[in-house]
This record gives sequence, C-alpha cells and structure tokens, in this order.
Amino acid sequence: MTNILETVVYAEPAEGTQAQTQTTGTQVPGQTPQEVNPVMSTVVSILPLVLIIVLLYFMMIRPQRKREKETKAMINAMKVGDKVVTIGGICGKVAKIKDEFVFIETGNIGTQDEKSVIKMERDAVKSVESVNK
Repeated sequence: MTNILETVVYAEPAEGTQAQTQTTGTQVPGQTPQEVNPVMSTVVSILPLVLIIVLLYFMMIRPQRKREKETKAMINAMKVGDKVVTIGGICGKVAKIKDEFVFIETGNIGTQDEKSVIKMERDAVKSVESVNK
C-alpha cells in the first residue's frame, strides 16, 4: 500500500506566532516511505516501447520475411513448361529460362507455329503452377 500524507498549515493571526505545521495521514504498519529508484523508473518507462517493437516484429516483420523466402524458393524452382502468372497479370507458359530473365509464351499469333514470347525478369513472376510430365 502507499502512504497517504496530508499537510495542513494553521496560521494564528494573534501575537506574531509562527505558523504551525501538522502532518496527518495513514501509514501501513511496518512500512517506511519508499524511495524512487531512478534505474527502475527508467526501465518501467522504456518497457512499453520495447514490448511494442517485439509485437511488431512477430506480427509484421517475421511473417513478411517468411513469405519472401517462400516466393524466392518458388521462383528458383521454376522450370520450362510451368504455367506462370506475372505481377502484371500476364498468364503463360515458361518457354526458356536464362540467368535473371524468363521467356513466357503467351499464345499464338495467327498460325500454330508463330508464338508470342515475352521476356521478363524472374522477380516479376507472381505464382507458378508446376505441370507434371
């Protein structure tokens, strides 16, 4: 429990006597007034900020890194013949893969032999659907 102290000052108007100070209050038996520890007050004031940072890490940063890792693994596992969708919404089939680029076959231009092929960066692929051969 805490100590509740009240200070009351009585002033006597007669004969220039000094003001009397009387302290009354309730104090829990066996306890002395507590001193404030500056280290503990600093820790208590910083604790909410630390908790907020920890919550942000576990609720936002960690899941985002996990998704990025899964996406990177999916792009690295892509092979010729897989159906892909790009971040721009282009659907097609992987025709060729080179270092940082992927060639996507999107359809025919007129005859069956004339194919439309788009060269895109690997990171532009949003999803990959593997075709089992």
